[in-house]
Amino acid sequence: MVCVTEDTFGTAVDPLTKKKEVIRRFTITNERGMSMQLITYGATITSLKVPDSQGKVDDITLGFDNIEGYLAANNPYIGATVGRVCNRIGNGSFVLDGKRYELTKNILGKHTLHGGTHGFSKVIWEVDHVLPNGVVFKFISPDGHEGFPGEVVTTATYTITDDNCMRFCFEATTNKPTAVNMTNHAYFNLAGHNAGKRGTSEHNVKIEAGSVTDFGEDTVPNGKFICLDNHPLDLRKLTNMGDGLKKIAGIANGYDHNYVFKYTPGCVEKQAIVFHPPTGRCMEVSSNQPCMQFYTANYMPDLEKKKGKQKSDQPMIVGKGNSLYEKHGSFCMETHWFPDAVNHENFPSVILRPGETYQHVCIFRFGVYDPKCE
Repeated sequence: MVCVTEDTFGTAVDPLTKKKEVIRRFTITNERGMSMQLITYGATITSLKVPDSQGKVDDITLGFDNIEGYLAANNPYIGATVGRVCNRIGNGSFVLDGKRYELTKNILGKHTLHGGTHGFSKVIWEVDHVLPNGVVFKFISPDGHEGFPGEVVTTATYTITDDNCMRFCFEATTNKPTAVNMTNHAYFNLAGHNAGKRGTSEHNVKIEAGSVTDFGEDTVPNGKFICLDNHPLDLRKLTNMGDGLKKIAGIANGYDHNYVFKYTPGCVEKQAIVFHPPTGRCMEVSSNQPCMQFYTANYMPDLEKKKGKQKSDQPMIVGKGNSLYEKHGSFCMETHWFPDAVNHENFPSVILRPGETYQHVCIFRFGVYDPKCE
């Protein structure tokens, strides 16, 4: 049986309405030791607790103890629902039906990242209704929001199940043609949210993708693909994450790549598995999306550099329980459509038109690793 309770998580000013609002928090628990907490700011996952092979429960997602952490300028979208268009849009613009739309350029002053300065992750969502096993958030994105055309009505439904699955479903409709491509930006560490780089290096990962999208300057896609046959980025065999990071060190700062799957429209298919041998925890990822951005927190503070001779002025990210979150100390698995699809005709379209419904379903299944399931 799943139970849902509610309390509050401070107050914040909504950037669109300029009004201060109480941030509502929901705790969803089941009888097997799993629980998830979400807040209305950014429809954000603030906590996800699951048992290990011995029944010990740990929080395996990064987050903050108070709303101030989520409001901070150096919060890298931790746990948030991201949109209207996640990932990158090159040069912060695109052409739709013959008209060019200029968007907010919030990365390097020339590109759009994760929906702009005040995208879906930076606004306060309303609670549409509470389910027996979760909550449905709703946000109405006005016409012109961050430069995007059309009013978009969006819901984000988060639930957990009796068999330790966390599921989210994003849906959207519009009154004008526009672009929609949403994701959730949870940072995971199955060793515990505060286990850092050491814990991440103990994970094994497998991603069932035969190619990644290539990119050029500023990691913006260039419309090409990289075949992963005999390539260091290939993760189709269970690979130790620490070894993988070392293997790609000559070509990348870490994993921040869009993996492309064989895609069956309308089907929710298993796409990745992550296993942490010391705890036995396992996470399977399934979705109805054709891509997944696998990201190893490359832009978080490098604590080793801060301690050494190479000093860094990058501010610390102080998370739950005064934990210091660090580079390569967690990972994201962001299922979505192709990044920068609005600027590449050879990518499947992310244009949503009136009368259509965008739907993104993703399931994270937690349990104990069993090689027989491979």
